[in-house]
Amino acid sequence: MAGRPGYLTLPIFSVLAAIGYVYYTAVFLAVPRWLGLSTAAGVANAAAFTALAATCLATYAVAVRRDPGRVPPGYVPDVEDAESTVHEIKRKSGDLRYCQKCCHYKPPRAHHCRVCKRCVLKMDHHCIWINNCVGHENYKIFLVFVLYAVVASFYAMILIIGSVMHSVPKDEQSGSDSSRTSIIICGVILSPLALALAVLLGWHIYLMLQNKTTIEELERCGWQKRVEISIIIHMTLVSMTILFQFWGLTYSAGSALYQILQEMAFGTVHHMIFQSLHHQCD
Repeated sequence: MAGRPGYLTLPIFSVLAAIGYVYYTAVFLAVPRWLGLSTAAGVANAAAFTALAATCLATYAVAVRRDPGRVPPGYVPDVEDAESTVHEIKRKSGDLRYCQKCCHYKPPRAHHCRVCKRCVLKMDHHCIWINNCVGHENYKIFLVFVLYAVVASFYAMILIIGSVMHSVPKDEQSGSDSSRTSIIICGVILSPLALALAVLLGWHIYLMLQNKTTIEELERCGWQKRVEISIIIHMTLVSMTILFQFWGLTYSAGSALYQILQEMAFGTVHHMIFQSLHHQCD
């Protein structure tokens, strides 16, 4: 796709690494510690999580590779038909929406992405985690991936919590301490990730029910929606801090993580969501 960097970017590599790390911890550490791979329950859970992880990888790959939707060559709105819904006018000037960079008219809900350097049909947003725009052609597979990722995250959390709470016989405790520590570390990382994915899924379900895109909803609501999202981010960070302390971190360590995550969340989310409306799409 013209204007796009290579498929394997740092965010994509991070997603693949996270999937592999969670899969290894859940199947090869949590399940053996809690249920055992020699039992029917252990084999069933390992197989189910393996299938779920494979589905996540497959849908993620399709979301990365699939074109989000191109404006048809030679598209020209029918300006003579006043009742036609295939053209849109600018709200300020009343002119037809024309992309100066691509040199063609833009259909309704299409926007020019400055990262991909092209217009995208029914553009929702540009997602750095798939190095692609989310638009008309790949929105469904993107949402399916998020759905599977949420299910896999909470499934892994159940396996992790169950393995941590499971009491190991004394003669096996020496070898299980290191695995328990690794499982707890994975749980600390996975907790905010699962929560963030759940919020993202809920957001897009809300958008589907409203028949709107992220760009349209944030443009419509303006600063009020930004305040609401800021409050949600704050409450999410508080919940994450409580989870960190639940996993055994001290109060000072949890507070320090809260400060770091607060800077990351407010800086990154505000930049990626709000600034993208003005600097990444037209």
